[in-house]
Amino acid sequence: MRKLRFLTFLLSLFVFLGSASCSDDGLGEPLEEDENLETPDGSDPEEDDFVRMGTVEFLNPDLVDDHYILVNDAGANRVYIMDKQARLLHEWKLTNNIGNDVLLLPNAQLLASLESDDPKIAYGGKGGRLQFVGKDSSVEWDFIYSSEEAETHHDAELLPNGNVIALVWELRTEEQAAQAGFMLDSRVYPEAVIEVNPQTNEIVWEWHAWDHLIQDQDAAKDSYGVVSDHPELIDVNYIPKNGGWPQAQGDLMHANAIAYDEVNDVIFISVNFYSEVWVIDHSTTPEEAAGHSGGNYSRGGDLIYRFGNPEAYENLQGNRLFHNQHFPNPLTGAGHGKMFIFSNGNDISQSTVYELQLPSVYELTPNADNEPRIIWSFEHPDLYSQKVSGAIPLSNGNILITEGDYGFWEVTRDKEVVWKFHSEGFFWRGYPYKPESPEIQVVLGN
Repeated sequence: MRKLRFLTFLLSLFVFLGSASCSDDGLGEPLEEDENLETPDGSDPEEDDFVRMGTVEFLNPDLVDDHYILVNDAGANRVYIMDKQARLLHEWKLTNNIGNDVLLLPNAQLLASLESDDPKIAYGGKGGRLQFVGKDSSVEWDFIYSSEEAETHHDAELLPNGNVIALVWELRTEEQAAQAGFMLDSRVYPEAVIEVNPQTNEIVWEWHAWDHLIQDQDAAKDSYGVVSDHPELIDVNYIPKNGGWPQAQGDLMHANAIAYDEVNDVIFISVNFYSEVWVIDHSTTPEEAAGHSGGNYSRGGDLIYRFGNPEAYENLQGNRLFHNQHFPNPLTGAGHGKMFIFSNGNDISQSTVYELQLPSVYELTPNADNEPRIIWSFEHPDLYSQKVSGAIPLSNGNILITEGDYGFWEVTRDKEVVWKFHSEGFFWRGYPYKPESPEIQVVLGN
């Protein structure tokens, strides 16, 4: 009898443990990373042999948004779509290395910022080539803007009129830099923006930071003035004044992102080495963009607004927000006037995601607090990437965060981490798309 009771106990224990393990659906455990990642052969991703792009953790599956992610892995030069289980759904084969940004457009084509065959200005994020790429990786438009004098880099965006705007580095010689009052004996590559018509490859609009400089080092040189009195102008000596020179050959500003606001017809430029975002008026003519008057804001190509680092224009008012930053992401629709942005936090070893309320009227007042209002922010001891990265709100209200040297996070407005993805890579950005969105349906052939 004693032996029977003991055997009954063991049987009950076995049944209990078995049922407990079955009640766990595995969503709380990381998925094992596939060690042999290959380009998909068109097989059904629901089958057992699908490719996983990394490991995922569903920390609170009930709160996770159902969307796919267009992944830009600049380190591996891969662009692909995966689901929240990290299953590879589609991948494109690109003709050239990623110059950083690749975005899926509403017509199901990619807009890709790529490296040219032989980039002449070889800083991080180098480019020189813009393409429209079809779902079958066919090149629908190929625009090369690459020379020793000027080269596209980092980021590009499609405008509502069908044109494309892109960041450009352009050469200024040692002599030109000295005449502009630059403190160091060096060539420099300041920023510019071009707008190109893909139908004709004609550059129809352009803006040059070099036309909007100020310096307070040498009264005998161009653009001399009191920096703090002119927040609309760019201090050409901000970096060397701060005791740093990030590139030996003059990557002076290192813009890393561009964004367009259709409602206000303005362009946002993320200027990484200045730790701020510049706002310029796109309504100007090219001639007005080179000057200080004209356009909807009557300021020509001068900065109509700037934020993130008042130290960059010797402003003692306002708190510094950014310590290097990526991906200014202005919202549209009901969220218009707000922006998400990723502050890398290089000086403080802590990254921060901000949601900002931009001013309803763009103004820059000398010696005043010009910084936007912080609506929401997110920090975590494990969130720190010195480069790339970004944040995008999701349809369920959560935020998708790209941590460049880790992968992706999904967090709620209450700052709960509900999902994470990790893989070896260098993740420029991740763009979310609903499975039923038309561009996804076209790409996946549904």
